[in-house]
Amino acid sequence: MALLVVLIFTLALTGIAIVSARLAVQGESMARNQLDSQVARQAAEAALRDAERDLMLANGDARPDAPCARGVERPVVGSVPPDTACTHGQCAHSEATRRTANFATATSAAPGEPWWPVASGGRWNNNPATKPSRLDHQDGSQCAGFTGAVPLGVYTGVAPIQGVVQQPEYLIEHIRRAEQVIFRITARGFGYRPGTEVVVQSYFRVPDL
Repeated sequence: MALLVVLIFTLALTGIAIVSARLAVQGESMARNQLDSQVARQAAEAALRDAERDLMLANGDARPDAPCARGVERPVVGSVPPDTACTHGQCAHSEATRRTANFATATSAAPGEPWWPVASGGRWNNNPATKPSRLDHQDGSQCAGFTGAVPLGVYTGVAPIQGVVQQPEYLIEHIRRAEQVIFRITARGFGYRPGTEVVVQSYFRVPDL
């Protein structure tokens, strides 16, 4: 009888230990996912601020450690020709193009909204080999005609974020309202692991200096 009782207690303790271990592993996994998501969000916020610094630079301004200089092809104000390829990270769709966007289904008769996923017509350009990178600021060979989002620090020289699977990047859309030009900035950040991605968006107007 004593042996039977001890065996029952041993089985019960084993079951409790297994359940506790599983709960601990699940808790650790949830904490890791939350941390990864927060890293991606902070990276995206850093890209938003970098885009604002980019817009504040004067034409021809070459920042230390920046692989690309801000040239005349990156105007802050004035007329910007429609650019559905988002050359140098700048997008300027016409109003007619914008009206074709169906946000309920993420489809469009014309090129989709630039910040949509690439599969739905977004213009991020997921091939980093075709874009300049602050990770190697001496290489400016891709500055001339790259399309898609701008990686962090390309025009401002901001230091890369360490430990993320890919540097955050941003798109700038020129939106004209009456006589004003407002910029919609969309940035996406990445976490430690592939597949962790956060997209944030803001509107920015360059102040009159």
